[in-house]
Amino acid sequence: MPVPYFRLDLNEEEIGAVAAVLRSGWLTTGAQCAAFEQEFATVVGKKLHAVAVNSNTSGMHLALEAANVGPGDEVIVPDLTFTATAEVVRYLGAEVVFVDVLPDTLCMDPDDVSRSITPRTKAIIPVHFGGLPANLDELKAIAQKHGAVVIEDAAHSFPTTYNGELIGNHGTFATVFSFYANKTITTGEGGMIVTADEAVAQRCRVMRLHGIDRDAFRRFQGDSAGWQYDIVAPGFKYNLTDIAAALGRKQLSRAFAMRDSRDAIARFYLENLSDLPLELPADALEGGVHSWHIFPVRLAAGAPLDRKGLEGALTEAGIGYSVHYTPLHRMSYWQQRYNLSDNRFPMATSYFERCLSLPVFSAMTLEEAEEVVAVLRGALR
Repeated sequence: MPVPYFRLDLNEEEIGAVAAVLRSGWLTTGAQCAAFEQEFATVVGKKLHAVAVNSNTSGMHLALEAANVGPGDEVIVPDLTFTATAEVVRYLGAEVVFVDVLPDTLCMDPDDVSRSITPRTKAIIPVHFGGLPANLDELKAIAQKHGAVVIEDAAHSFPTTYNGELIGNHGTFATVFSFYANKTITTGEGGMIVTADEAVAQRCRVMRLHGIDRDAFRRFQGDSAGWQYDIVAPGFKYNLTDIAAALGRKQLSRAFAMRDSRDAIARFYLENLSDLPLELPADALEGGVHSWHIFPVRLAAGAPLDRKGLEGALTEAGIGYSVHYTPLHRMSYWQQRYNLSDNRFPMATSYFERCLSLPVFSAMTLEEAEEVVAVLRGALR
């Protein structure tokens, strides 16, 4: 039985919500987007502001811009992440400082952050890898000591919990989520900035739409100021449409149920793969909840196959898989710009050479998980 790496989890109510927007006469940022922002902020925590954007990437760009990151500044980023985490730093003319990850959680190593921080460090961007929270307590303490801010890349981690609170509610400068097609909830393309600082939220709102001081929905709905608006900064085109927001609102209402579905698959893997020559992913610490966006495994020493061989076995059986990620120090641009090599990042390098990500998605059935396990057992016993 073939098993895809990912399959979209949509229901008729969500499709109907999108159709209703298409019939409404207003498609871009408007009432649906405002409602999505309010509902998302309420779910994450008290007294928070949420700003909807068209991607996690644009959200991180806006958050860094709101933190006044620019030429001459440095931003610390984990080596094991998607390139978006780092590239937004270069958008602003600042320099990226890469650090290694912890061998168990695959999240940013706070000790390496301490070794790498300088007077030019303006921000630290931890990635909650795969849905497992990074050590925010240590990272916030390091940032505060050195006058830097923490901006969380939470592309994998809704709804992830750290110390009993959802990611996004830990007092960092900003947290940025992703609603890309294969994320834990989706708007097709989209993201959300969450912050407790109203000034940061307002700066992001203005900069997401050309630096205009009033949104288009108000201008076209009989606002007393009419057509008039001002440009207060050279902004960007990063707004989320009402079409996407309508889908996001319905997905948000199912976010915790979908997390439970992924958790059931992850638990099945953890129980049924434990006797194979695989290193399985770490679970959340006490007081935490893993969102299980990714289920990364590593081939152990003595495994009968290398990664290429295991890929062949999975492909032959029709089992989808992926690799998260090729470390950025091995990508041409980053390697050449900063003269990076494997020996600077031993944990990320070792992980990458032995890793595969198994299917784990909310629409996945137990029978599909059983098929994945059966193929792995056949290949690795």
